[in-house]
Amino acid sequence: MSTVIEPADFMTEPEEIQEFRQQVRDFVDKEVRPRVAANDRADAAEFDWELIRKGHQAGLMRLIVPKEYGGLGLGVLGVAVALEEIAAACAGTALTFGATLLGQAPVLLSADQQLQSRFLPLFAGDDPVLACNGITEEDAGCDLLIPENAVHARDVMTARRDGDSYILNGRKRFITNAKVAEFGSIYANVEGHEGATGMTAFIVLLDSPGVTRGPVADKMGYRACLGSELIFENVRVPAENMVGGEGNGVHINIQQMNMARATVAALSTGVARGAFDIAKQWCADRIQGGLPLYKHQFTARKLAEMKTKIEASRLMYLQAAQAADTAIPAPVMQPATAKLFADQVSIEVSQEAMSLMGARGYLREYGMEKYVRESFGARIYEGTPEVLALAITEALYEEDDF
Repeated sequence: MSTVIEPADFMTEPEEIQEFRQQVRDFVDKEVRPRVAANDRADAAEFDWELIRKGHQAGLMRLIVPKEYGGLGLGVLGVAVALEEIAAACAGTALTFGATLLGQAPVLLSADQQLQSRFLPLFAGDDPVLACNGITEEDAGCDLLIPENAVHARDVMTARRDGDSYILNGRKRFITNAKVAEFGSIYANVEGHEGATGMTAFIVLLDSPGVTRGPVADKMGYRACLGSELIFENVRVPAENMVGGEGNGVHINIQQMNMARATVAALSTGVARGAFDIAKQWCADRIQGGLPLYKHQFTARKLAEMKTKIEASRLMYLQAAQAADTAIPAPVMQPATAKLFADQVSIEVSQEAMSLMGARGYLREYGMEKYVRESFGARIYEGTPEVLALAITEALYEEDDF
């Protein structure tokens, strides 16, 4: 059983993380905010490589990579803090960096020095390298996330052993960074196992023969990041690129989800904060009845509740991130509850913020409608509310006393 991190164990961010938060905030103000509107309105397939290069120079590709491989070694906590700051300006940009963490996660979790020495130093080079994580398929979404449902998964991507390699065939859908990533952590079911009961993780170079990158999805929000399909046709992957052994993909996946959910909660907190900041300024500038809006009791109540939700959301993701960094294995409960709460806060706060601005909140030029669109994104990936409810309930009833 993993160690439980109580709220009292985490009172404030470590000084190193506080300083890092300010560095990321400065990067966001200088590099991200000036590009937000243009990137949101660009064609779905356009990608701002210049911004990614700037982020790479700021260390955002190697936050969780250990220092011995050229990384910053800031752990899940560092990633979470960075994603809140970036998402306060642009959730799509934040997810581009966050999806690279997901691609790195199986390598980090593998404890395989050969894999780590081959792939982790890529993120400390002169040029930016993106990664992706390939789980979701056309007919196998949540069945790949819930272990007891694995037997029911249909038409799952397959892996067949062939000498010192595996041959991969199948499709992955809705994969963030798939169009621009150098490699992906790809999950496939080893032949001979029913459904997805033989799910296994592989590190796959995406320029390998037989890999096709599908068209970019035209999304409602998160337009700064690219989501697309990956098609594998007899793709040969060296057996040494397998992570954790045959059939252990489900365990790798659960661990990476428990890490990632804390960071997605941080991203949702950032979206809520960004919407709130616009509304807060509007309520100070807008005069009605001879007073600024925030002086009116009904508006004051809304602002107070919005701020309270954001602060609570931040505390929950900070606790979850610390737990993911310090407990082995990473716990289920804290990251899942943090994500469930933060995703809802993001939607509630951004909608209230739009309401406070009236018609202007609905206009693109004021920036609010983008936060509303993007507030719904995080409840889809790394576990819908329904999937999170199952995970939380299972963890709840597995505790020693309840």
